[in-house]
Amino acid sequence: MRFETRCRPGLKPAPALALILVLATSALFASHEAAIGAEAQTFRALNPDSALAETLRGIAGEALSLDRAVTLALANATAVREAEAASAAAQGAFLREKGAFDPELFAEASSSETQTPSSSPFMRPDVTEDKVTAGSAGARMLLPFGTSIEASLDADRTDTNSEFAAIDPEYRADARLEIRQPLLSGFGPGTSAARSAAERGIEAAAAAHRDARLATRAQVEAAYWALYAAERDLAVQRLIVEQAQALLEQARLKADAGLVGPNEVANARVFLAGQSLAALDFEERLDGLSDALASLIGERPARAARFHPADEPPERFAAEELDDVLQRCLSRNEQLNAAAAARRSLEERLRGAKWNAYPRLDLVGSVGGGGLAGEGREVVFGSDTLRTDASGGYGDAIGEALARDYPNWSVGLELSFPIPLRAGRGERMRLDAETARARHQEEAVRRALEERVRAAHRELQGSQNRLDLAREGVAASFEQVRIGIIEYNNGRNTAFELVRLGADLAASQQRLSQSLVRAARAAAELQYLSAGLSEPSSTEASDR
Repeated sequence: MRFETRCRPGLKPAPALALILVLATSALFASHEAAIGAEAQTFRALNPDSALAETLRGIAGEALSLDRAVTLALANATAVREAEAASAAAQGAFLREKGAFDPELFAEASSSETQTPSSSPFMRPDVTEDKVTAGSAGARMLLPFGTSIEASLDADRTDTNSEFAAIDPEYRADARLEIRQPLLSGFGPGTSAARSAAERGIEAAAAAHRDARLATRAQVEAAYWALYAAERDLAVQRLIVEQAQALLEQARLKADAGLVGPNEVANARVFLAGQSLAALDFEERLDGLSDALASLIGERPARAARFHPADEPPERFAAEELDDVLQRCLSRNEQLNAAAAARRSLEERLRGAKWNAYPRLDLVGSVGGGGLAGEGREVVFGSDTLRTDASGGYGDAIGEALARDYPNWSVGLELSFPIPLRAGRGERMRLDAETARARHQEEAVRRALEERVRAAHRELQGSQNRLDLAREGVAASFEQVRIGIIEYNNGRNTAFELVRLGADLAASQQRLSQSLVRAARAAAELQYLSAGLSEPSSTEASDR
């Protein structure tokens, strides 16, 4: 629904305020003698708008506009801060899962020395000392389809005191590119499901964050207008108490003059006591609503005990077709979007679980090459002297390995078959059930959303009629009491009847106050349900 509200610092004339005309009186008798001739005297009406405005000004409170209340709530509301934290956590989870597919560099270096005794006559010296310095480096990467690629280079240097070593020191290098591709478990979604689910989790958390902001705005508006109605009701009730005091005083003067019996005074006392208690209840309710609003916006009034709403609710709203409102809400509602994203996240995990319920069958292949270099030396074996033609260092060995001067390759299959595959099947069953539950929850949100939209739309559709009827009820009650006062002043009515008529008028005034804010709350509800897309209408808010 689209609406517009205009805020005014003061109050404008309206039939709703006619209550003051009923209760306003200055016809107190100065003495018993003046009371004797007062039967034909009527009450002098005070200006109702100025009386109510003056009473409202007498209610202590720190002025607070609706815009400022919403701004404070969006900055301080715990629900919004919690949703922000959940969104940040979802982004962190996605970054973690995405990191599983980042390239990884690795390196290793080691040095070792061993002494090996020998009893063979062909080994000299008797204790062989070998010192090996080795290093390994490379990079590995996991692809979303489950493909694992690793490129590595291993190199080592061996120093020995063996007299039969043809090369000392000896340099060896091995270069290798290895690929592993899962064919069943781990294939495609079996590996990437966690990342895809985390990405949907970001969407769900972001939608929940936006929904929290919109819900907070709607809650603030509802609390703000409830405070407005409560303050207005308290002002009216205080005026009723003032006039009840005047009614009691007049009844006492008439009783002293012998114009009425003591029953009239008792009725007036009952009326005053009841209205005074009601005024205390209204004030406590006003304090409670102000405290609730302060908790919601995270700030308490600095210069007063309670907040005072500085804005007035709108009274007119542009009509919009229900089907259009429903379509917009069902396509834009953030709570529904969050439920849909949560369901999609579980569907991603379920796709992965279906693949991972199979046995593991991997295709493994590698290609590589080796290299050898070092310092050749003469080896004396009996009467023969042998020499190995070798020279160079680490660089020469690594160059041969990378050039595949001595190539190698391999290909094969690896099978792993857990019996009887209960872990994978159990996880698939669990996620299948969780996904079904998420679908039901999404449908429940959709149905509840449609119900709330229809209810809020009905509320807005009948808002103008409700206001008109409430004003008519106040006007009719005012007329009843006006006639009752005239009859009372002429001795044809009792204080008891005025008490009843005054109570009816107070109830009519309270119904009008509630009607003023119900439409505003319904409009705020529709704004929330439609993700805040409703724009203010060009319809002017009518004078109060």
